[in-house]
Amino acid sequence: MLACSRAAGFDCVRPREEPAGDNKKRIACSRAAELHEEAIRDQAGLDCVRPRVEPTGDQKEDLSAAGPGQNKTRGTGFRTRSERRKRAKLRKSRSGTESLLASWDSLKSSPFYEVLREYRDVLPDDIHAELPQDKGVQHEIDLVPGTKYCVTRQWPLPREQVKAIDDFFESRRKAGQVRESKSPHSAPTFCVKKAQGGWRIVHAYNKLNDATVPAQTPIPRKDVIIDSMALNPIFSALDLRDGFYQILMRESDIPLTAVSTPSGMLWEWLVMPQGLKNAPATFNRCVTHLLRSARDFAPSYFDDVFIHSRAVDGKSEVEMHKEHLRRLFALMRKHKLYANLKKCIFGASEIPVLGCLVGKNGVRPDPGKVRVINE
Repeated sequence: MLACSRAAGFDCVRPREEPAGDNKKRIACSRAAELHEEAIRDQAGLDCVRPRVEPTGDQKEDLSAAGPGQNKTRGTGFRTRSERRKRAKLRKSRSGTESLLASWDSLKSSPFYEVLREYRDVLPDDIHAELPQDKGVQHEIDLVPGTKYCVTRQWPLPREQVKAIDDFFESRRKAGQVRESKSPHSAPTFCVKKAQGGWRIVHAYNKLNDATVPAQTPIPRKDVIIDSMALNPIFSALDLRDGFYQILMRESDIPLTAVSTPSGMLWEWLVMPQGLKNAPATFNRCVTHLLRSARDFAPSYFDDVFIHSRAVDGKSEVEMHKEHLRRLFALMRKHKLYANLKKCIFGASEIPVLGCLVGKNGVRPDPGKVRVINE
């Protein structure tokens, strides 16, 4: 046996020892931490998975304000979604597109102000949480054959985060979007720090997502969207908000969405929660389905809708744009879709579209993004 092991390049062969006592606890804690970190990577939108780099010296102090587990996942090269948004905002301000973003005060002199005020219910400051109407598209979860139960134990969290989670679910319960569950499935809940302060409530659906058959919903082609818009003289852009909570779950799949909380509750979602594998595909399919009749002048890309107009049949481009906005807003009102006014642009000669600037003179790269690449 010893000769065989040496011939194979091993110094010796030892029987595997099963951990016992404190070693088992340490391994269990380590596994929980790994699941927590993996969930943060998935939910926080990290660009890539790289070997973890422990911070040292001043870096530890810089990361002290991060959410639980983030100081262990933010090694060199990691960027969370909130960090990428900050960088995108900076790039927008450098390229001049941020000055186009709308507010009610800035729109008073706009020729589209009356149209926007007429449909101000689709541009609300806050959306009243409620169980949405059936929009003809429900989120479905198809499991890989042979899947039994998807269960991950809840880990403890600081009191501040526990309270934030409890308050979140209580508000969703009152809105009819969640209910108490007896499901055999369970995913843990945790918090990620928002860039603007407060906590984002997220669920670690890692095991459920691994067991979910991926949806093959076609993604809108960037080149087709841009080609349909180029050389038009006037543009607007809408950013849809809280879209996931506007889509119902398929009744038979509701138990699969069960999530636990540190306070010992088990909830299940009646609407599509964030973090599910095929949720973005379902949302894109829903928006495409509901806004299909406006596709010729208002193509959509997930939560972005781009409106473009030109003079037709004696009507000026401004008149046509008003007509297009009214038709789009009427559809949104009918299907209870909402836009974030602070992230919308109205009546511009050029708007940012999927990394490019599209305008009456054609298409060009966004200078802010080019600058970042050059740097």
